[in-house]
Amino acid sequence: MRIKDDEKEQSIKEAVVKLILQEGFHGTSISKIAKEAGVSPATVYTYFDSKEVMLQDIYREYTEEICHYVLSKVHYGMDKNQLIEALIQSYYDYIEENQNIFSFLDQFSNSPSLVNGCSETEGLFNIKLLIADLKRREIIKNYHNENVYAMIFYPIKAIAVNYSKTKAERTELLDEMIEMIKDTLLV
Repeated sequence: MRIKDDEKEQSIKEAVVKLILQEGFHGTSISKIAKEAGVSPATVYTYFDSKEVMLQDIYREYTEEICHYVLSKVHYGMDKNQLIEALIQSYYDYIEENQNIFSFLDQFSNSPSLVNGCSETEGLFNIKLLIADLKRREIIKNYHNENVYAMIFYPIKAIAVNYSKTKAERTELLDEMIEMIKDTLLV
C-alpha cells in the first residue's frame, strides 16, 4: 500500500481544477490529471477511488473552504449593517482571490449528475444556521432561506465574475449591491 503525501494530493487537486476549466469534465481523464500533476495514474487512485469520487471530494473540500472563509469574517459583535457587509464582501473577496477554484465550484454546481452525489457540507450547514439565527434575532426579514441565499450570494457572484468591467467598476457595483441587499433584507 502506498503512503499518501499531502504535496502530491495538492498537485492532483490543482491539476483537476486546471484541466476541468480547460477541457471540461468529460475531456479530463485520470491519465491527463496524473500527467499534469506529475504523478502516475496509480498514484491518483491512491487518493481517489474514481474520477467521480475525486471530483465530488474536491468540490466538497473547496465548498468547505469558501464557507469557512465567509463565516470567519462574521462575528456577533457586529451590528446588522456590518454583518451583511461582511457576508457579502467576504464572498466577493474569496471569488476575487480564488478565481480558478471558484470557477471549478461554479461549473461543478451546474452539473446535476455530479452535484447530486454530494452531501451537504458542514460549512453550508453553518451558513444555514447563521441565516436562521439572523431571522430568529430579527436582524433580517423572515424570507424563505433559498431567497435569502439568492439575494446575498448570486448577485455578488455575477459582479465578481464580470471581467468585462474594471476592478473599480466592479467595486462600484458591489457597493451599490450591498446597499440594495441591506435595504431588502434588514429589518
